[in-house]
Amino acid sequence: MKPLQHLAPLAILALILVMVVIGLRTSAENEAQAMPKHAPNDPSLSVATFAGGCFWCVEEGFEKIPGVVEAVSGYSGGELENPTYEQVSSGRTRHTEAVQVYYDPAVISYEGLLQGLWRMMDPTDAEGQFADRGRHYRPAIFYHDDEQRRLAEASRQALADSGRYSDSVVIEIVPFMAFYEAEGYHQDYYRKNPARYRFYTRNSGRYQFIDRVWGEDRHIDFSDFRPGRSEREDRQAGFDRHAFVKPDDAELRRRLTPIQYKVTQQDGTEPPFNNPYDTERRSGIYVDVVSGEPLFSSADKYDSGTGWPSFVRPIAPDLVVEHEDRSWFGVRTEIRSAVADSHLGHVFTDGPAATGLRYCMNSAALRFIPEAEMSAAGYGDYLNSVGKPGGV
Repeated sequence: MKPLQHLAPLAILALILVMVVIGLRTSAENEAQAMPKHAPNDPSLSVATFAGGCFWCVEEGFEKIPGVVEAVSGYSGGELENPTYEQVSSGRTRHTEAVQVYYDPAVISYEGLLQGLWRMMDPTDAEGQFADRGRHYRPAIFYHDDEQRRLAEASRQALADSGRYSDSVVIEIVPFMAFYEAEGYHQDYYRKNPARYRFYTRNSGRYQFIDRVWGEDRHIDFSDFRPGRSEREDRQAGFDRHAFVKPDDAELRRRLTPIQYKVTQQDGTEPPFNNPYDTERRSGIYVDVVSGEPLFSSADKYDSGTGWPSFVRPIAPDLVVEHEDRSWFGVRTEIRSAVADSHLGHVFTDGPAATGLRYCMNSAALRFIPEAEMSAAGYGDYLNSVGKPGGV
């Protein structure tokens, strides 16, 4: 064989071109492996990767969040390339079932995705999720950059500090390495097989657990996590009524429970001593369940003995509106929210000495946000107002 320097110039050029083509083909194949075929072809979207047990459930949960364009079921956290479901479910690949989320960062923030994640899984169980046992069902947050890591760690700490769980919050937060799309029959399983999916979820215990842990707090107004509302300068401006909106009636009927709709939209009253916030003692803020607008502080809450959550004042006078109410054979002062015009309850003049007033509210009209979660939820400006519960 002749030395390379004796080859004809055209032969050398041909060899170089072959090497370039091989390199481009390999790069294209790697890129095709990295991008799931079910992923949307939109470079403006951001990507996040989470695991919360069965990817059918996690995929459904994220695809219900406004701003999420697509959620793809797959595998992450292990070293085996292009694993199959059988390989992952054997528990030998170190992968866990995961979901890759493609979302519009102008509509929903990464913090909003985290709040959604907490309400679709159990972050205290590192050995599986609900009826599905094994490390291939372990929960995880796979961060794609330092900002996602910072936000995930802060949100996990706030959740741990909230006291919502009796066990430690142990979900792992680890660097994203690779994501391998699951087989086609796993994608959008909840849509393609609704009967089987409902049977599985009903017997898994997932949603029973979430209802028990979160109660009414399970429902999130994701407009609270629009990035424009997360800007520090907007938060420091104080209450901005234009940042809160009332959804249309169809959306309200879909989002609210029957008692929430009856109270807020039909001026109803919930049963006393049988509502979630009558005996709530944690520090935090109470907002309108319809719009998310701030209303009352735990610092102004007290036990009136009436069976409904009672406050001596709203956070600020302009957050509520008074109306004369001549129902029930008398005259009372009704309290409604300023933006959504939700019926909240009534105010009476038999309150404690602090104000002499008793704002008797319906739990069904309120959503409670614990102090540890207020900043992440966009209510950081109101942290100084929560004080110590019952401090009246």
